[in-house]
Amino acid sequence: MEKKATSPDIGPEQVNGFHHGHVKKAAAGLPAVIHSFQHVFGEAGLARGWKALKHLNQKDGFDCPSCAWPDPDDERSGIAEYCENGAKAVAEEATLKKLEPDFFATHSVAELAALTDFEIGRKGRIAQPMYMPSGAPHYQPISWDDAFGLLGRTLDSLASPNEAIFYTSGRTSNEAAFLYQLFARALGTNNLPDCSNMCHESSGVALRQALGVGKGSVTLDDFYKAEVIIILGQNPGTNAPRMLTALQKAKAAGALIISINPLPETGLMGFNNPQQVAGLLGMDTALTDLFLQVRINGDMALLQGVNKLLLEGSFFDRDFVSSRCSGFEAYAAHLRALDLSSLSSSCGIALDQIHEMAHLLAGKERIIACWAMGLTQHTNAVDTIREVVNLLLLKGSIGKPGAGTCPVRGHSNVQGDRTMGIWEKPPGEFLDALQKRFGFTPPRAHGYDVVDAIKAMHAGKASVFMGMGGNFLSATPDTHFTAEALRRCRLTVHVSTKLNRSHLVHGTEALILPCFGRSDRDLTGGVEQFVSCENSMGVVQASHGVLAPVSGLLLSEPAIVCRLALATPSVRSKVDWIRYLSNYDTIRNDIEQVIPGFDRYNERVRHPGGFYLPHPNREGRFATATGLAAFNIASVPASSLGPDDLVMMTIRSHDQFNTTIYGLDDRYRGVYHERRVILMNRGDMQRLSLEEGTVVDIHGAAGRVAHNFVVVAYAIPLGCAATYFPETNVLVPIDSVAAFSNTPVSKHVVVQVKRAGVI
Repeated sequence: MEKKATSPDIGPEQVNGFHHGHVKKAAAGLPAVIHSFQHVFGEAGLARGWKALKHLNQKDGFDCPSCAWPDPDDERSGIAEYCENGAKAVAEEATLKKLEPDFFATHSVAELAALTDFEIGRKGRIAQPMYMPSGAPHYQPISWDDAFGLLGRTLDSLASPNEAIFYTSGRTSNEAAFLYQLFARALGTNNLPDCSNMCHESSGVALRQALGVGKGSVTLDDFYKAEVIIILGQNPGTNAPRMLTALQKAKAAGALIISINPLPETGLMGFNNPQQVAGLLGMDTALTDLFLQVRINGDMALLQGVNKLLLEGSFFDRDFVSSRCSGFEAYAAHLRALDLSSLSSSCGIALDQIHEMAHLLAGKERIIACWAMGLTQHTNAVDTIREVVNLLLLKGSIGKPGAGTCPVRGHSNVQGDRTMGIWEKPPGEFLDALQKRFGFTPPRAHGYDVVDAIKAMHAGKASVFMGMGGNFLSATPDTHFTAEALRRCRLTVHVSTKLNRSHLVHGTEALILPCFGRSDRDLTGGVEQFVSCENSMGVVQASHGVLAPVSGLLLSEPAIVCRLALATPSVRSKVDWIRYLSNYDTIRNDIEQVIPGFDRYNERVRHPGGFYLPHPNREGRFATATGLAAFNIASVPASSLGPDDLVMMTIRSHDQFNTTIYGLDDRYRGVYHERRVILMNRGDMQRLSLEEGTVVDIHGAAGRVAHNFVVVAYAIPLGCAATYFPETNVLVPIDSVAAFSNTPVSKHVVVQVKRAGVI
């Protein structure tokens, strides 16, 4: 089909060649092995590719740049301590393709913007710093000194430091993140938005309110001691595939698995472990014992129904509730007043299934609850996660082996970045520690998170944007609004490994600063350096790059921050930046003095497998003002949909990680050769006179439209639909955010679907 238009914000809006195959019954297996090797060896060659895979997630190797699922504390697989998507992420870094000045001289920004995100990402690694002068059609090479000089002068010329925004992605190491926030605060701003603002910010807020700590409480070993594992709003087969191995091992130890999701995701149902003969032969392990297919955002109603039954049947831990919790009596009264039939109608789950879940939990105390974006990206996200915690508190399932909270983080060091101080709302004790160590007075006023940063740029209140990793434009909501915000900046800067769409939608001037990937060997200061990362379960471990960088003009992220600081007069004298350049141990020494839990950092991080950060919830302690865990009362959100409305959620395909597109297939869901698809219930298709293969436009609020999507019949509840992001981020309104966390509501977008061309 001919494209309607090409938007530089989102790329071509056209259908490429859709084919719908069978939905897979089990994840991984031999196909995952084949796809992994094809990507890695195709990009890096056999020798380089094998070296990368051999060291991926090993104790003497480097941390996977993909998801944040933890590595085993004990022995790690010598065959493959990685998954298919981890291998694809490494292939992106290890590629031998590189973009040198002649590439940018040949291809204008307008020409590159007309490509799809998949096509842009396939071009290769950026090999040297690049500069976009005002009004120029092409990026052109620039020296590192000149790039730092331009950025440093621009920052110092701002009327206020708060006109600068410093964004961070989860790929950034602990060392780089600590220096980055130190630079921003030495400049005078807390404008430190990060990718957490768009994913697990709701989790952090909810857990801090209820339990006093904004991180999950379980370890990997807890999975093998659990009696029940509940998985809500998560697709581990695509987004954290190594979790499937842990679930398989947990089932072998006797755990029951309850999966709650609007889609029957392949990775929740079955697993072919590629490291076992049975798995390679396609003899899958069934994972889910009870699957509850809720409507989009029906989780709170389901959980309240289950909690009501547990309360009324006296299937709760009275001693724990009375001695360790606050607010129980009011919460119990709230539950007793609820109507179970109404809750069943709200969540779309039959009464007998709600009773079945309550029955499975009734006699259990070792319960783990896992969740991801399916819970965090709703207006009521914080209250829904508090309801998950309510269930665990009722059962006394926190602070004991095999029990607790498990928000599954989506990027490899996003949790570590927050620990290092990448936060627009830093606690006072952290700022006090910074001031004590470095002698300058850090700003106390809260800065911009992602949504507020976009609004500030759009309104002219911020004029310099710097991104430490990531693809800001494609990751954020309301794409056209965000693109206009970036274009209104005086200068946009991206520290990146590969080309992405954010480089092509830029300010008056723009810089691309190419950095090492996680797999690259780092010889900053003339000696081999290593960095460290924190996984979803609070383990900090070393990461040693092993591959020769594809270009001699790349710098490490710590070096980029230090050299920028040295080129910024207002910041230069506040910290001894030079010493960090020769030895990253000096960075870790200062982290130890500022951040609790990092005692003997340089010693412990060198221990194979690293070390655990302290977590009071694991010990049954709650760092709340009262010292008690807090129950929460919330109401199920009312539905106000029109007769032609659908609730759309954005999801990932199996061929992508966050905004990085590896290919055009989603083989677990049976979708091939196309990303512009909308998964719909056949009943809705019939009601709207649509057939599979019909090309439609998706209309959102206030005239927002995503053009040319192929209708795909799928097992999704009536009134619900699903599309891939970032293609439909254009439909997520900038003002549609979660209460308390300000997270964009990407999982609950009210839309109407019309045949293409119909107004």
